[in-house]
Amino acid sequence: MNHRNIILVGPMGSGKSTIGNIIARRLNREFQDSDQHIERRTGVDIARIFDIEGEQGFRDRETSALQELLSENNRVIATGGGSVIRSENQQLLKQRGYVVFLDTSLNQQMQRLRRDKKRPLLQTDDPRARLESLLKERRPIYLKLADLVVKTDKRVARRLAADIINQLPDSLK
Repeated sequence: MNHRNIILVGPMGSGKSTIGNIIARRLNREFQDSDQHIERRTGVDIARIFDIEGEQGFRDRETSALQELLSENNRVIATGGGSVIRSENQQLLKQRGYVVFLDTSLNQQMQRLRRDKKRPLLQTDDPRARLESLLKERRPIYLKLADLVVKTDKRVARRLAADIINQLPDSLK
């Protein structure tokens, strides 16, 4: 059976990769993470791409990664937190899948990302302020795109994944 993709969107640290992986296993689908896809394609990590090509260069790579990943069905796809910024990506996500927004508080993000040195957008004197401004800019877009919104705070990944699966339309299970 040819199922639409299940696409996870949300801020960095919301658990898209972890939860996406669990959902994919339980639904017997292929899991893809757009950031990992870009790293495999380029042979360097995201931080390096930001260093060399800037955010614009990275966003271009992200768009083509999404086009590639969404060209097939029956996948669970974890997107990068900023992948929703571009309107072409927004259209692609809406057309090619069922969008699940992992709605995560700033405090939860801070807790999950406090030791993370790999995220280029957090290499700043005030990561909390950066996360706050990113959330303010992107949350309305996540909400607009979402077919399903799930609060992630203080939830165990396995339970959250099960909860999402239970709320999916039957056509996706």
